[in-house]
Amino acid sequence: MTAVWSGMASIEITAGEIGIAAVLRKVLRHFYNQSAVVVKDYGLTNERYELLLAIRAAGIADRRTTIPELAIELELALSSITQLVRRAHDAGLIDRQVCAQDARVRYLALTAAGEELVTAAAARLGPERERLIRALQRTDPRPPHPGDDRQAAAPE
Repeated sequence: MTAVWSGMASIEITAGEIGIAAVLRKVLRHFYNQSAVVVKDYGLTNERYELLLAIRAAGIADRRTTIPELAIELELALSSITQLVRRAHDAGLIDRQVCAQDARVRYLALTAAGEELVTAAAARLGPERERLIRALQRTDPRPPHPGDDRQAAAPE
């Protein structure tokens, strides 16, 4: 084990844990970068794609979503998500619907154009998602469950 000084206390971490951390960062960075390339082909940024995807996922779950809910879901400041929503609305990708019970609340939904873009991009990213899932399974330090075909953690 290697001791690391954090300024307050010594923290113990194994070489295996460091290896797993490095591999996780690598595969997540690869996925993010590949996603950026694909969504750019549809005129989207990763941030706008994530917004459209979150709105679409809420619709699939048969619920409507609001800006504050998306801020939590996407881990963005309320001001950032508000600007992202405004730009997506101005681009014709989402609609804002007033809540019948509270006129201050706006529900968000994809337009046909937004639906088309997020569906096409998500479909094209399918192989990248599968690669990410396999990489995460290979780096999972937990012992496999019965019937689970993943291998024990081993950095690449």
